[in-house]
Amino acid sequence: MNLRDLEYLVALAEHRHFGRAAAACFASQPTLSTQLRKLESELGVELIERGARQVFFTAAGEEVVRRARRILAEADDIRGIARQLKDPHAGTIRLGIFPTLAPYLLPHVVGPLAEHFPELEVLLVEEKSEVLLEQLRAGTLDAAVLALPVEEEGLHAEPLFREDFVLAAPAAHRLAESPKPLRSRDLAGEDLLLLTDGHCLRDQALAVCRVAGAGERSGFRATSLETLRHMVASGVGVTLLPRLAASPPVSPNPAIVLREFSDPAPHRDVALLWRPASPFRDLLPQVAAVLRALPDGVVHPLPQAG
Repeated sequence: MNLRDLEYLVALAEHRHFGRAAAACFASQPTLSTQLRKLESELGVELIERGARQVFFTAAGEEVVRRARRILAEADDIRGIARQLKDPHAGTIRLGIFPTLAPYLLPHVVGPLAEHFPELEVLLVEEKSEVLLEQLRAGTLDAAVLALPVEEEGLHAEPLFREDFVLAAPAAHRLAESPKPLRSRDLAGEDLLLLTDGHCLRDQALAVCRVAGAGERSGFRATSLETLRHMVASGVGVTLLPRLAASPPVSPNPAIVLREFSDPAPHRDVALLWRPASPFRDLLPQVAAVLRALPDGVVHPLPQAG
């Protein structure tokens, strides 16, 4: 058994097709198929159900795939340690960010990251929080920017910033009229436009609704903040937007009025998470410092972890 055989097995599990798995591994299909049969012969157990048009794994195969992912992640960490020893600020780091933050945070930090770490390649992955946590556990991500709290033991969480929510309302809406900051209870009786299930912002907005006595607009769930923004501009209803999603370089929309909340404003806390044994554990606090250093007045930086 060798790492290459495990890479073939994991690729087949991900693609569920021998040809696509072979292409992903830069190998020929006969080579991949032959090596997997040798692996089964060595282990003395069938891993793959053959004969069907679709690739299925046996129960043993699923368990071996799960452990193979862990082994490959550990092997990648070993390579990372070697790269870090050669140059602590070089190599490739895989950074995940959730969708309601990524498009609005990245314009502020991509340039500074390149300036601070010119030899470091940062590969960005945009996925929902649950997927990012799964990839972080599996080792396919080195770090992830996530909203707190994160119910996951064994990860280091470095606080970055607190991001307030603002209310986005159609220009003719009653909540768009007063220039004074809103209080949460001003939302009482409103039905807010919200994101669909799986977005952490949906859960955060629902928590605000519960406190304020507001509800959710029935029959509508958006898949992105931009959809919510368009619906508000069309006069359909009101929603909560994170401050970064309502700040430059995002262009203002004359059909939308943004209203601040009085203190304590509804908000979300954002942190950078990584595995304590990560080969990048000495570098990631420096990356966190860059992610924390956003323009004044947009977010509230949080103190570093003790």
